[in-house]
Amino acid sequence: MTIEECIKKIRPLDGDAVRAAQERQDGLLKPRGSLGELEGLSVRIAGITGQIRNTLSKKIHLLFGSDHGICDEGVSGSPQYFTRVLMELYAGPAGNLPEGQCGINVLCRRAGADLRLYDLGVKGLTPRPGIDSRHRLMPEGTANFAKTRAMPPETARAAVELGVHLVEEVKGEGYQIIGAGEVGMGNTAPAAACIMAALDRPDPGLVGRGGGLTDTAFANKKRVIVEALRLHHPAPDDPLEILSCVGGLDIAAMTGVYLGAAVCRLPVILDGAISAAAALLASRLAPGAKDFMIASHRSAEPAYAAAAEAMGLVPLLTLRMRLGEGTGCPLAMQLVDDALAVMNEMGSFSEVSLESGYRGELKA
Repeated sequence: MTIEECIKKIRPLDGDAVRAAQERQDGLLKPRGSLGELEGLSVRIAGITGQIRNTLSKKIHLLFGSDHGICDEGVSGSPQYFTRVLMELYAGPAGNLPEGQCGINVLCRRAGADLRLYDLGVKGLTPRPGIDSRHRLMPEGTANFAKTRAMPPETARAAVELGVHLVEEVKGEGYQIIGAGEVGMGNTAPAAACIMAALDRPDPGLVGRGGGLTDTAFANKKRVIVEALRLHHPAPDDPLEILSCVGGLDIAAMTGVYLGAAVCRLPVILDGAISAAAALLASRLAPGAKDFMIASHRSAEPAYAAAAEAMGLVPLLTLRMRLGEGTGCPLAMQLVDDALAVMNEMGSFSEVSLESGYRGELKA
């Protein structure tokens, strides 16, 4: 499915289901609004599925690996080969992903979410069980966007459309909720650049330290990103141009995941800054895609807050996390389970014949 076809297929939330779900929430045995965001989650998911009561038991997390040429500018505190090593560790022994020992493996196990790995362009990564290497769009990763475009425009488009396709694929397998994450040393640099470009705010204050940098390296990272934006000057209203100029393959694929989730009417969980960059670009392509996004946690990266505010997304958790990998997604999936359990299992005033007329004048 092309991006243009995808955009045309996105429809708003089911208004009747939203109203019915809100009515049930308001009648449950609690003061209105007392469960905060848990209430809003269950109502929004009703709008996504068209059903008041939902169980999203089949979960999947898609993790995209890609390297970034901007690492040549010293913007990462970790060696670039860590991308390859981590992908191999995620895959576990003999491709047995549930036995992987990294953060995303552990948290997906806890949440009951399946994990899939995609190599979009990781340097030195050879084919191995557990890693899908069919979509190596740029085998050596993106180019150094401080000097040239990160990727050709047609590659940016292909990566976005790949993300859409993968969501269609997992929807066909019966998955009901999706998370998306990434690994790629230095990828907070393209994420910040994409957010700054989309917001038309070339502000060095939106650049964060990523996995950790010395003060000197941090100042260099800010300079590199601001100068790269000045070099390319991508149009704020052209997400594909932004991706081509200063993006990453992981960001582009996740942009497609967020569009695909809206087309397939699946709730999709956002992680941190890299996810937020992709989500912001997806929302610029199709504003209605925001309705299907759930922000898991508040990233420590300053560009995250700017992107989330621009989209009107409120993260569920504040845990000072900055690992990446999509680690916020399985945590949020468990909160979604709790929100749906309240909607499905909690009794209502009418069901227990408890007086509720007094509630009419109360304010949440």
